[in-house]
Amino acid sequence: MPDDPRVTIRPMFGNISAFVNGNMFPGLFGNDLFVRLSEENRKELLEKEGASMLEPMKGRPMKEYVVIPKAWWKQHETARKWIIRSLDWTSKLPPKKKEK
Repeated sequence: MPDDPRVTIRPMFGNISAFVNGNMFPGLFGNDLFVRLSEENRKELLEKEGASMLEPMKGRPMKEYVVIPKAWWKQHETARKWIIRSLDWTSKLPPKKKEK
């Protein structure tokens, strides 16, 4: 995860995810690493072999989240680039209101 004081880590989907301003940006779901991206970046990443939309429930993709190709897990700089893009995009979203 980026070394950024705005980033918090907490449980999500039975694994862990990172949040900025209360909004989830990358995380783990099962054996998948996913990132939250702008539409332009989603399209770019989905063109890469092995990338797919995140579907926590089969047939119900989360529209802004893309699974990073497993082949990239050993290419730390490539995966890190997409995590940074995810942080940059998500940090521009309105802060999520805390539930009471």
